[in-house]
Amino acid sequence: MSENPQFDILAIAAHRDDVEQTCGGTLLKMAQQGHRTAVLDLTQGEMGTRGTVAERGREAEEAARILKVSWRHALDIPDGRVENTYENRCKVARMIRQLRPRVLILPYWQTRHPDHAKAGVLGYEAAFVAGLAKLDLGAPPHRPFKIIYASLYADARPTFVVDITEQFETRFASLMAYRSQYQDQKAGSELFPREAEIHERIASMAGYYGLLGGVKYAEPFVQKEVGLVDDLLAIPVQSI
Repeated sequence: MSENPQFDILAIAAHRDDVEQTCGGTLLKMAQQGHRTAVLDLTQGEMGTRGTVAERGREAEEAARILKVSWRHALDIPDGRVENTYENRCKVARMIRQLRPRVLILPYWQTRHPDHAKAGVLGYEAAFVAGLAKLDLGAPPHRPFKIIYASLYADARPTFVVDITEQFETRFASLMAYRSQYQDQKAGSELFPREAEIHERIASMAGYYGLLGGVKYAEPFVQKEVGLVDDLLAIPVQSI
């Protein structure tokens, strides 16, 4: 990494394969539009029912290649123990300062997996810490301009959706790069859907959010800020 890299978009997630599920199509679309994208996984995934840390690391690299992600790294926060501590905030803030993203994508703050929910809160507070001028983290202060939350698995109405119709199959391929997780096997068979069912399930979810946005497939996001509109005639999505 160069001394002062500038990334347009940074997605932070608790585990390797989280971004592929929730915002992989969006990351690919942004890369195809010429934006520099990055992924920061908070854990190594050592507590997963399937696969080893080494396997998931190799699979994450392949998934990043498929999604045209410019940079990916996994921190050493314990899997199953993602906590919003000062130490962890500084770890994440240090990466935000180094990468200097304009947009930060975080997991939605309410979800089934505690690590995912805590990753969203940790990421937000780390972004705040990253902007503190008097805190020495080895790189100049920086805060993202926009923070959005990937809300695919949350019971929340999205603020907006991103059309990933053209990116859907490649996004699916990035998820299936995690063969240790999604290939049919005995370990975790009672928890994981059969490999043949995964495409249908993912297509159903993407199709639902696509329907909300008037496209075939989409990924949902939430922003906490009120949106700003300059031209009423340019607002997308037909009302009736």
